[in-house]
Amino acid sequence: MELIQKTPDLSAYLAVDEVIDHDHPVVREVAARLAREAVDSYAYARLAFEFVRDTIPHSQDSGDLRVTWRASDVLEQGTGICYAKAHALAALLRAEDIPTALCYQKFDVVHGLVAVRFNGAWHRQDPRGNKPGVDAQFSLDGERLAFTPDPESNEMDYPVLYAEPHPAVLSVLKAAPDRPYLWKTLPTAL
Repeated sequence: MELIQKTPDLSAYLAVDEVIDHDHPVVREVAARLAREAVDSYAYARLAFEFVRDTIPHSQDSGDLRVTWRASDVLEQGTGICYAKAHALAALLRAEDIPTALCYQKFDVVHGLVAVRFNGAWHRQDPRGNKPGVDAQFSLDGERLAFTPDPESNEMDYPVLYAEPHPAVLSVLKAAPDRPYLWKTLPTAL
């Protein structure tokens, strides 16, 4: 699948906004801590991915009822669903000048992930969090995502790379008072 930048200007994939708030002190502190452990930008990207995947539980898996959507809130509260975890990872990567896009897959509902740009190409990564049957890994040599769509079941990869969260995703996150409510309103398509 060919990934398509929605915004041609690569600098948009480094930008700060209300969701990918990598200028926030919490994001800056985590990024600085991870950067001290990394020998280069590839190592940093892997460390940031593993940090979000492994230390911030997916709220469905952990039973956490809180809904987070802003990157700094995800890092501060230590919880989020796939979209929120993607926002946190995007913020950590952008904080270290690694172009990062938000992208999506369609299953029963829309699933969120990121794409990082290295060596002139985009590489999708899924920081959702591993559990039995899910083994997402950071990879620049072929995708190691949490889930693979089945086209016969009307599942798909969306090829568009967004600099900001898709409006359908962001609106349901912002409107949800808790995760059970969010689960009833998740988008089923983009």
